Amino acid sequence: MDIKDYGKHLSSPFLKKALKIHSDARKFMGDFLKEGRDFIEIPPVIISGITDPLNHPTTKSQVEVYGYKYELTKSMIFHKQIALHTLDKIFAFSPNIRLEPEERKETGRHLIEFTQIDVEQKNATREEVMDLAEDLIIYTISKILEKDSDILDSFNRKLSVPKKPFKKITYTEALAKYGKDFETKLSKEAKEPFWLIDIHIMEREFYDREDPKRPGILRDMDLIYPEGFGEASSGGEREFELEQIYKRISKKGQTPEQFKWYIEFAKEYGLVPSAGFGIGIERFVRFVCGAKDVRDVTLFPKAPGEYFPI
Repeated sequence: MDIKDYGKHLSSPFLKKALKIHSDARKFMGDFLKEGRDFIEIPPVIISGITDPLNHPTTKSQVEVYGYKYELTKSMIFHKQIALHTLDKIFAFSPNIRLEPEERKETGRHLIEFTQIDVEQKNATREEVMDLAEDLIIYTISKILEKDSDILDSFNRKLSVPKKPFKKITYTEALAKYGKDFETKLSKEAKEPFWLIDIHIMEREFYDREDPKRPGILRDMDLIYPEGFGEASSGGEREFELEQIYKRISKKGQTPEQFKWYIEFAKEYGLVPSAGFGIGIERFVRFVCGAKDVRDVTLFPKAPGEYFPI
């Protein structure tokens, strides 16, 4: 994006209105978790010795400080688990850096710098945090429809409050029916958000908990927006037993050394059972506004493969 294109972007009436919805969405999400569910907001982590390995290729982003190498946060998954030693219910508005492959620029969903609301609860099950996420989405959309209906009308956006419970489809069912591109096809068909559950073990990171009763299947989930807007959220139950963590790291072709501080913490203090999820804020605003591209609702949009100097 050159400076003239960015100038047009900044002066766009659509962007100005979308940023109002962005601001309101953050407030409503925070209010719901703090006032309605007794969650504590914690500060985000920007740099760390370890971060989410992710299950898809991204370019490593590191900085050197005082002779030590830090990674820029891809997600706060490890920090959320550790924070549960102090608090039972937590969330953070977490800035994430994910240097995605250049071809993802055209998806309309990907930024290399974005924010997600990261939520985690001690001793929770997958079903409990799915219920929480549904209530969070329903509450936030309801409040936006109350406060910002004039903005949505100006976008000609026909948005309705989703109904509980959201539909569920297993990874195996989706793959068998639609093939590898099942998420896109399902999203385009859907009229309301839905859950993709029971994802195969090699399709996710080592920290998502394997179902003790169904080897090879994870106790995790993705929330998918309808109308072709794609993935909204990812989450699930977490591995907390050290022996299982070692096994899962090995299965992914990784080594404990890659996650040394996290492993040392788990050895010394243990990890607690938990479940949680993250919801991308820019993607949520894109869906609410009915925008074609996530860049259209982002003040400083950094897309994969595109230089953005500000």
